[in-house]
Amino acid sequence: MSHTTTGTEPTQPPPGDDTAFFGQPRGLMTLSGLEVWERFSFLGMQAILVLFFADKVSDGGMGMEPGTAASVSAAYGTLVYLVSVAGGWLADRILGSYRAVLYGGILIACGHYAMAVPTATMTWVGLGLISAGTGLLKPNVASMVGKLYSTEDSRRDAGFALYYMGINIGAFAGPLVTGWLGDHASWHWGFSAAAFGMTLGLIQYVAGRRHLAGRKHSAEYALAPDAMRRAVLLIVAGVVVAALVATALVLAGWLTIDRFVDVLTLISVIAPVVYFVVMFRSPRVTPEERGRLRPYIVLFLASVVFNFILFQAYSTMMLLASTNARTEIFGFHFPASWYASALGAFEVALAPVVAAVWARMGPRQPHASNKIAIGVILGGLSFLLMVLPTSGHADDTYRMAAWWIVGSYLLLGLGDILLETSGMSATTKLAPKAFASQTMALWFLSLALANGIQAQIVKLYGEVSNPAYFGVNGAIAVAAGVAVIAAAPWLKRTMHPVH
Repeated sequence: MSHTTTGTEPTQPPPGDDTAFFGQPRGLMTLSGLEVWERFSFLGMQAILVLFFADKVSDGGMGMEPGTAASVSAAYGTLVYLVSVAGGWLADRILGSYRAVLYGGILIACGHYAMAVPTATMTWVGLGLISAGTGLLKPNVASMVGKLYSTEDSRRDAGFALYYMGINIGAFAGPLVTGWLGDHASWHWGFSAAAFGMTLGLIQYVAGRRHLAGRKHSAEYALAPDAMRRAVLLIVAGVVVAALVATALVLAGWLTIDRFVDVLTLISVIAPVVYFVVMFRSPRVTPEERGRLRPYIVLFLASVVFNFILFQAYSTMMLLASTNARTEIFGFHFPASWYASALGAFEVALAPVVAAVWARMGPRQPHASNKIAIGVILGGLSFLLMVLPTSGHADDTYRMAAWWIVGSYLLLGLGDILLETSGMSATTKLAPKAFASQTMALWFLSLALANGIQAQIVKLYGEVSNPAYFGVNGAIAVAAGVAVIAAAPWLKRTMHPVH
């Protein structure tokens, strides 16, 4: 690895960094630490967001109906992942990964601090800032992890495993802190904890910047100076015009929350359709690559179905836990939002077990498409499980045992491990070379579409019975997983070189 310099600042980490973190580059500690705190703040806030929306105004909430609260929460997720597509482009063409992550983290922290102010206006401002910041940070941290290794480095997979463990540690710890503060102090104290966590993440990111590969480099595929100036001007002008138009429509009474949710859902549907059409028609895509895109559409849709269920762990499942689940285990009382921590805990515990099973099975392990299908089926079963404790009650005053929701999250966590790892790997291998740098964008579009669909379907929560809601959605997911398994012979034939 070369160690060139620009002035007195190194563009590559010191040579001694290469094995300083459990045999991994020391920069991995910096990036994993950032993700711990980013997920702490993001999922910590998300665990209490839908409860804050649904809580009475007199108790510090927004006073929304449960279905509306879940829909708005899902729309926020849609916006985050749609912006992530633009965030990857901005890093590639204008900012560079290091600055994109830094600026994104600053916006996220400012957004959480804004949400700590107990006014409705600052809540919406905060959510907007967090969406923009997460869109800059999320797609670029993973690419910075990749830059710590050469393509031949055998430690790459183990490094990403440590990195994803950091993500899940943050996902476990965040709801514990924000949930306790939201329950015992106020929702806005919970948002303050998320702000504090993101601030800590930024401090350690900047403090460890010398250990990051290529941190002084400009954008990897930077635009020419004139084109960059035009792009920046167009972006700034576009943001200003969009803000002015949105403000005018709000003041005119046309742009309501429901209509904004509908617009985001529409965009989440159109964007991936356009993306796939462009790839299929591009002259830079070879016939062989075009053939691999067809099976990828199946996997893309499987990801949408699974994540439609997964994201409800922070919306309808939180609402169900707050109204119809016991918040006590062995005499210990806890906030309903703590259930969200179970998902992160299961993923931390199960990820190494799954990795060990695949390693032991070697070439006998299931094909990637079957792993994804099993993940989708487990997601559906996590919802079907909820039919049992929600059925046979005369009214809605019942309280189910905590183990029902914990069991549902166990199935969901295992499904997430199977689908996300195989899905991301398949995305990088099946995407055409001409679009290789945009593979993360393609994956984020599946997450945006899942949230966009969720934003519409969750409006039914509270309008239909809980057994019907969880039963129908769970059954559809199981059927989708079975359909992918049925298509396995064709998928195996057309997905080469994915095994």
